[in-house]
Amino acid sequence: MVPAVTEAEPYYDLGTYHRPVDTPAQQAQTWFDRGLIWAYAFNHDEAIRCFERALQFDPDLTIARWGIAYAVGPNYNKAWEAFDPVDLATSLTRARAELDQAAGGRASTIERALIAALRQRFPTADPEDTEALTAGHAAYADAMAALAAEHPGDIDVQALAADALVNVTAWALWDGRTGEPAPGSRVLEAKAILDAALTTAEGRSHPGILHLYIHAMEMSATPQDALPAADLLRGLVPDAGHLQHMPSHIDVLCGDYHNSVVANQAAVQADRKFVERSGALNFYSLYRAHDLHFVVYSAMFAGDYQTASSAADELARQLTPELLAVPSPPMADWLEAFVPLRVHVLVRFGRWDDLIAEPLPADTELYSTTTATIHYGRGVAHAAKGELAQARTEREAFAAAYRRIPESRYLFNNTSLDILAVAAAMLDGEIAYREGKFDDAFAHLRRAIELDDGLPYDEPWGWMQPTRHAYGALLLEQGRVEEAAGVYAADLGLDPTLNRSSHHPGNVWSLHGYHECLQRLGRDAEAAIVAQQLDLALARADVPIVASCACRLDVAPTCCGG
Repeated sequence: MVPAVTEAEPYYDLGTYHRPVDTPAQQAQTWFDRGLIWAYAFNHDEAIRCFERALQFDPDLTIARWGIAYAVGPNYNKAWEAFDPVDLATSLTRARAELDQAAGGRASTIERALIAALRQRFPTADPEDTEALTAGHAAYADAMAALAAEHPGDIDVQALAADALVNVTAWALWDGRTGEPAPGSRVLEAKAILDAALTTAEGRSHPGILHLYIHAMEMSATPQDALPAADLLRGLVPDAGHLQHMPSHIDVLCGDYHNSVVANQAAVQADRKFVERSGALNFYSLYRAHDLHFVVYSAMFAGDYQTASSAADELARQLTPELLAVPSPPMADWLEAFVPLRVHVLVRFGRWDDLIAEPLPADTELYSTTTATIHYGRGVAHAAKGELAQARTEREAFAAAYRRIPESRYLFNNTSLDILAVAAAMLDGEIAYREGKFDDAFAHLRRAIELDDGLPYDEPWGWMQPTRHAYGALLLEQGRVEEAAGVYAADLGLDPTLNRSSHHPGNVWSLHGYHECLQRLGRDAEAAIVAQQLDLALARADVPIVASCACRLDVAPTCCGG
């Protein structure tokens, strides 16, 4: 029996976006709209539930079966290779079954075309046929690009086509050094579709178009071009946490760390509503973690200790052993690396005693990334305090813990092993520096910078505190001012040789270091300009900023308003 639904039934506030479908049941239309919005918001499990609910009210609503098949398949944040074997087999079977059933239902011409195109994404029922699944990405993108050209006035077709095109090389859209598309990328095709859509009122209020435009541009050499789209997306779908969060991908690249925090705090509020209704043991926990991760990252750049610390603690509380023990999808592989963000906050703000007191988790196997990260943080703290024997002991413990981290453990686009390789070089550098082996120390820190810069693109970046901040600080401590100035200029984005994603415009730490360098070099006119930027950045910091890294012990007083 179909459950009764009234217009007053409480549900999330998903804004006003609507795609009319041919159904005699208004409830089916309502649930279809909700499913489509959730799909654009990357909450695919909730999208499936909504499409299933639409079918309860109208079993012949073929486009809802298309929606289920679309939502169970790969997406920008979950490529085929990210599916565990059980999830992959189940998803392939479900998608193909839904599309088979769709053949006999009621559908318009364009809906049948969408169904036919989506079939290209699932060319095989064999989960081990990775070649066919990879080919399916390209075939689906071809089909959707053709459909978009045939139906330029259908805004959802345009959004779905752009989505298909960026998924051909998800998270590898641009070459950050040249500004050209990455090998195999079809981002220029996607961008052309999205640019055209954004010339229309319908496109400027479409959650999928705006969401995808941010992804299309964030890896480019000009992420600021997506600021208007980011602004249009803010608050458009109030209770979709991921859409509330998405503008921050552009904010942080443009140095607007405050707006990045605000966007993610709005996302966290929406996420709390979702947990109250749907619980925490679901894949959307990854997106909830991502929002708090972004608060931590952005607040650290702004020198806002309280906000960063609070968000890190809230996130750690969410990632319970019960959640991490879920085997499919393997939640520990997806989520455990978020747990030790508190360690990065304590390193950033030089809370050495707190780091040394940080306890290891009870289950060091389940919390393997956390264990290694704590040893790293303790090692840095001991080195900064001149306790070299203890620092070396923690370095050995870090190495042992590092070897126990599974290769399958990720923090979004980066493995824990790749991220913590940066930690190993940083810790070696900190210890060597305190031993007075400055050349060795700087060699280790340059290696850390190389590893940091070489991480696959991610936002937030895989390594939480830019490695140049420590390198520049210690260069300054040794009086190597000209070198330090170059390091800070690079971090602030004043050096065109770096990938755009390695720039951190307007961050308070490098502004402080660069300002000091300019003063000491007698570059007074430039120092005056940077001083104005530094004063603005210092106004929102909630701790004194006396160096670009707390590892610099011989600090200079702040020369500006802080």
